[in-house]
Amino acid sequence: MTPGQLSYLIFVIVLILAVIFDLGLLSKKGAAVTMKKALLQTCFWVFLAVAFFGFLWYEQGHPTAIEYLSAYLMEWSLSIDNIFVFILIFSFFTIKEKYYARVLLIGILMAIFLRIIFITVGVTLVASFHWVLYIFGAILVYTGFSMFLAKKDHQTNLDENKMYKFLKRFLPLTSEDGNGKLRISKDGRKLYTSIFVVIILLASADVVFAIDSIPAVFGITQQRIVIYTSNIFAVLGLRSLFFLLRGAVDKFTYLQQGIAAVLIFIGLKMLSAILEINISIYVSLLVILGCIGSAIFLSLINPKKSGQ
Repeated sequence: MTPGQLSYLIFVIVLILAVIFDLGLLSKKGAAVTMKKALLQTCFWVFLAVAFFGFLWYEQGHPTAIEYLSAYLMEWSLSIDNIFVFILIFSFFTIKEKYYARVLLIGILMAIFLRIIFITVGVTLVASFHWVLYIFGAILVYTGFSMFLAKKDHQTNLDENKMYKFLKRFLPLTSEDGNGKLRISKDGRKLYTSIFVVIILLASADVVFAIDSIPAVFGITQQRIVIYTSNIFAVLGLRSLFFLLRGAVDKFTYLQQGIAAVLIFIGLKMLSAILEINISIYVSLLVILGCIGSAIFLSLINPKKSGQ
């Protein structure tokens, strides 16, 4: 068995055991998720991600491990921005808190499935047409500058969401939650509940974020094991991170600019390959840590602006 095959095997085993542990021991159906439990679960997923970093360091060497850590940190920081959209979706459809954990779990598992498809397509494209990386780089630079200059819109109207419009047009929907069911029968008709709609919107929202995050990972590495594992570990931690940060995520005022700076840097790094300029992965890691750390620090020391 090659080191790469062993890494995949260990990752799958750890992932299956971790999901079983998280769902079976740390979560109970219908139970409210307290801050203490959310913190415990968040630490659990971060610990697993860091432990896998140590395994990659031992099995495949420090360059691969550093690439993985850089990719994971970037995906994890992007997840915080993702959470704000999740909060908007739950609020818009007035979902009861007791359904949050189950809805998030299903939505996140769907998002992981879709990300695996996107990553596989991206890896195939890059392997066949290396110049695709330059397109990814240009997109990231444009997205980064747009994000840096944009103002957060706290009044997003989900009635105008394209996916929601699609569901309303082609499926019979009801505003009821169906006591947590995805579909109910009413007057002889099968109707899809608000729970079903929210799950689809959560998955589609993550897909939108993946359009930025997955090309950015290619700017850090083209190793499949790093791309897959960093994405999946970051997304699996979204559920506990949601419960931990839902009351404070809006306070990270400068996080948007920090993420934007990371995307611009990664995009420029990808484009610099045209000039045969090689930027060390250690430099990339320091830039990612510096941008995200500075954004969080500035948000914490400037609560007045964060509260605006």
